[in-house]
Amino acid sequence: MSPVPEPDDARLLARVVAGDERAFDVFYRRHQSAVIGFHLRRTGRRELAFDLTAETFATVVATCDRFDPERGAAVGWLFGIAANKLRESLRRGRVESETRRRLGHQRIVLDDADLERVDELASETDEALLHEHLAALPTAQRTAILARVVDERPYPEIAAELQCSEAVVRKRVARGLSALRTRLEGAR
Repeated sequence: MSPVPEPDDARLLARVVAGDERAFDVFYRRHQSAVIGFHLRRTGRRELAFDLTAETFATVVATCDRFDPERGAAVGWLFGIAANKLRESLRRGRVESETRRRLGHQRIVLDDADLERVDELASETDEALLHEHLAALPTAQRTAILARVVDERPYPEIAAELQCSEAVVRKRVARGLSALRTRLEGAR
């Protein structure tokens, strides 16, 4: 008995439109690595590549009813979305850079060790220490960190909920993590 082949991408997207979550899962797993690689090669930043990949596939879900197989292959449509998300991100980055330069602020760069330290604290038995440090942050920063780092929600979703721009959410997360890192280093 031979295995049943998976449907092609166009059929998967048609099934997604019909509400078949499994079809989206198959489409996502089939193309996830390629889309992450696309974004990673162009940005050189893992976190940004994963964010852009999430935004790409969220757009696929939101707009798959507009996919027309007669206009081209689903994979071309998918990478068109990925390229648009990348362009939007680059545009946002330029706006953020210009604003930072105008205000005289330096960009806050967090490395993997900073994020790993937050993860370590979250997994330690004494979570009270983490909650104490989080509670000391301004409410806006704490809310953004919990939504992005703990709940792993995408920036656009958080921005919509908080009724602000993605740039503001990113700034709150970056500043909050920077302040949290400073507090944690002082606690060592």
